[in-house]
Amino acid sequence: MLAKLSTRPSVRRCAVPCVAGLALLGAGLPAADGSGPGLGRFYDQKVKWSACEGEDMPKDLQCGKVTVPLDYAEPGKATLDLAVARYRATGRSRGSLLLNFGGPGGQGVGQLAMAGKDFMGLTNGYDVVSFDPRGVGRSSPVSCGTASDDALDATDGDAVADPQAVLEKLRDAAAECSEHSGPVLPHIGTVNAARDLDVMRGALGDGKLNYLGFSYGSRLGAVYAAQFPDKVGRMVLDGVDTLTEPLAEQGAVSAQGQQTALENFLAWCTKDIACPFGQNPREAREHVVQVVESLDRDPVPTDFGEAFSGQDFAGALAQGLYSRELWPSLQQAVALLLEDGDTSRLEAFASGGVGRPPWRAAHGGLVDPQDVPLDNLSAALMAVNCADDPDRPSAAQVGRDLGRLRARYERASPVFGRYRLTQVLMCHGRPKGTDFIRDEVKDLDIPKMLLVGTRGDPATPYRWTVETAERIGSSAVVLDNRGEGHTGYGSSKCVHRKVDAFLLYGTLPPDGSSCGSDHDSE
Repeated sequence: MLAKLSTRPSVRRCAVPCVAGLALLGAGLPAADGSGPGLGRFYDQKVKWSACEGEDMPKDLQCGKVTVPLDYAEPGKATLDLAVARYRATGRSRGSLLLNFGGPGGQGVGQLAMAGKDFMGLTNGYDVVSFDPRGVGRSSPVSCGTASDDALDATDGDAVADPQAVLEKLRDAAAECSEHSGPVLPHIGTVNAARDLDVMRGALGDGKLNYLGFSYGSRLGAVYAAQFPDKVGRMVLDGVDTLTEPLAEQGAVSAQGQQTALENFLAWCTKDIACPFGQNPREAREHVVQVVESLDRDPVPTDFGEAFSGQDFAGALAQGLYSRELWPSLQQAVALLLEDGDTSRLEAFASGGVGRPPWRAAHGGLVDPQDVPLDNLSAALMAVNCADDPDRPSAAQVGRDLGRLRARYERASPVFGRYRLTQVLMCHGRPKGTDFIRDEVKDLDIPKMLLVGTRGDPATPYRWTVETAERIGSSAVVLDNRGEGHTGYGSSKCVHRKVDAFLLYGTLPPDGSSCGSDHDSE
């Protein structure tokens, strides 16, 4: 999931194919020296930095690109450009610190531009760098066109009575994702993204990777550590993802977590006379379900000519619930919809930002910011999660389990259940994902790394932090954040201080130590 550190979603650009020709690379490992045959030119490149273009871009943020192989098995052929951005170190620099804000599908460049103030303390020792991973943002963005809507249609109440028709719609949706995504789609996934990280490390001139990864970014960091154990520097994983649970289980956990977060949001909202759901929390929960059902029956037109459905509404709520700092903006966005029929603020949450949907496949070079498809966040999330998941139930099994899965997801959340289930089902028709993460990311011989788990995290439950720490082994140091919200760095002063102390000075808290509220965390 995407770590929501910025409180300006309205201006941020972040939230199954006919697979005959698609074959994922799987877990092809790099050479022990971190480069391998044919890769030297990528590691030897130097980033050319210049001012970032765009009126919303901070003047002290610099932008550039790093070129990587499309296919690491054939590095002499096609390439991709990855968008990167940095804030220069203000003190004595010990190199670069790379940030990944999560997703999968979150744009690093835009998020760093919006949330840069949260990381200014780290510029005392680092150039703070983030990037749009392959398939994301300006880096050859993937898209599914209208496929996600078609897949949602396949999981409505009437459709599940005909599993074969559902499977056919899912395969058609997969084909559309392939058509709109271009050549990057077969080479997307965390194994390749981690190899890209190492190329970036080399291009930035760093001997070790210093890294701060939020949510999905923790998965990326763990996979990097397994692939390049000798290149691991100071690494922090905040909002720790699972490395072992099947995608179907992850989806159900996510739906339940989002439902809990929604109920917390409604308890807060109904204390305000301006709450668009009224002042009674129980009635407010019922009202949200009614809005989802009403919009699914009768979607609202948008400025882009597309319809805004109940599932779009659920997706917008899901993004807005990650941080309490976003709740006032989410309340205002919902009020605009219910009072004026204006979907624009909610669309910004649903898509991760504003933009227009050209659905143009990129072919290696960076795309212009305005040409990033509106559905890139959700399309990249599905593509990466499917590429990372080795489970591919047969068509017969999907057909048998569909009704049970839908019932389970709707019990987990009457608001988010169908939305999350569709993201899982969209893997049907895609190639089987890699087994590297589940089988190989364990018992790592690496320097100590810090894992931050938040007790009230609605997206990455605290138990995932404990389980991942056990898999990583003795190198993992756990910080228990006894707070609420997704990830701890942007919401807890205590977590912020301890993370900065480790990254800047190498000072680790004791394993199992905790952060309470900002008043009693010392």
